[in-house]
Amino acid sequence: MFFKKKKIEFKTQSLSAQTWKRFKRNKSAIFGLFVIAFACLISVLGYLITPDNTPYANDQKPELHIKAPGFKIQHLLVRKNQIHEKQIVFSKMLFGYHSDFSSHTFYSYEFKNDEIILEEYTGNSTNNGSHESFNLADVLFALDTKHKIKFDTLKQTLSFYEIDNPQEITKSISEMQNEIVQRNIVTKKYFLGTDLLGRDLLSRLLIGTRISLGVGLVAVSISIFIGILLGALAGYYGGKTDNVIMWLINVVWSIPTLLLVIAITLVLGKGVTQVFIAVGLTMWVEVARVVRGQTLSIREKEFVEAGRALGFGNARIIFRHILPNILAPVIVMAAGNFASAILTEAGLSFLGIGAQPPVPSWGEMINAHRGYILMDKAYLAFIPGIAIMLLVLSFMLVGNGLRDALDIRAVDDKI
Repeated sequence: MFFKKKKIEFKTQSLSAQTWKRFKRNKSAIFGLFVIAFACLISVLGYLITPDNTPYANDQKPELHIKAPGFKIQHLLVRKNQIHEKQIVFSKMLFGYHSDFSSHTFYSYEFKNDEIILEEYTGNSTNNGSHESFNLADVLFALDTKHKIKFDTLKQTLSFYEIDNPQEITKSISEMQNEIVQRNIVTKKYFLGTDLLGRDLLSRLLIGTRISLGVGLVAVSISIFIGILLGALAGYYGGKTDNVIMWLINVVWSIPTLLLVIAITLVLGKGVTQVFIAVGLTMWVEVARVVRGQTLSIREKEFVEAGRALGFGNARIIFRHILPNILAPVIVMAAGNFASAILTEAGLSFLGIGAQPPVPSWGEMINAHRGYILMDKAYLAFIPGIAIMLLVLSFMLVGNGLRDALDIRAVDDKI
């Protein structure tokens, strides 16, 4: 009787692959990861995707005071008599750019000889705006103010000089009118409406994503660096080193976080950068306590003793042997700290000591429109509030998913 030999293969997966496989099964964590990735994409693209791409999305139109979502209005784009330096795409994406045109809202327009006459928009439903006129050449070109615009009534032409053009330019009236209708009269739609100062709410909401994610990233980076350094030193060396570091941790721990952040902000001054630093300097305590506890439990393990026996230095043992084995709880804590940093920044901006106008912060947007919550415009405060809630919830879901996925005691029969 013959037996057929079977070749048995064992499939092995790395720890990271196993962790990712367990993480993918958590649908809520995947949803949170998707929201965070989407927010990161918005932050990176920045002004390239915002309807208002001026710096800080701060194009104010007082006549467009608090318009409903989906509001549309016509604008006349009038060329400014100045030349801005050309910006590369990367610069526009990060900082926005100053437009070469100023925009004027209007009810209606008409052409009369060498001018375009606008009935200005006043914000009312009825047409009761005053009239304003612009020379056709002034609408289309950046003019050299040293020379006058000449209108030839017989030939129906305009002659003028551009700022960077020493030669006289002559254009027919009909040609310029057609060009204005095609290129300089535009209809803008405000998808989320406008705010108290007539600014596009969607643009400020999108740019505000940068502030929230930026605070979280900087604060978590600072807290992770300080927390890991002090926690590892306290747990590994023990003795007086541990006593001094634990004394410092307990002192900082005893001070309410928000009050400490406010105190640091008042010392450093108001602004986005100061908030980044202040939040980071108050979040390292929890990280240090966790790292210290994990280091205390690992420093007596066999592989650490083996490193000492082989003559490895303390720095090598800490950074190459101990820290890689305690990163799992640190990563989970970083996700939670990210959410806390976003909430802290929003709270500081709401109180007026965080990001300063015109920087678009979600907390500042809620503060500016909190009076409309009891009116029929409550969405002005609800929209940034929902954005804060959704982003914070996403980080908490991802943190919980990472905690479960990094749990080495988790049983996975399919791996």
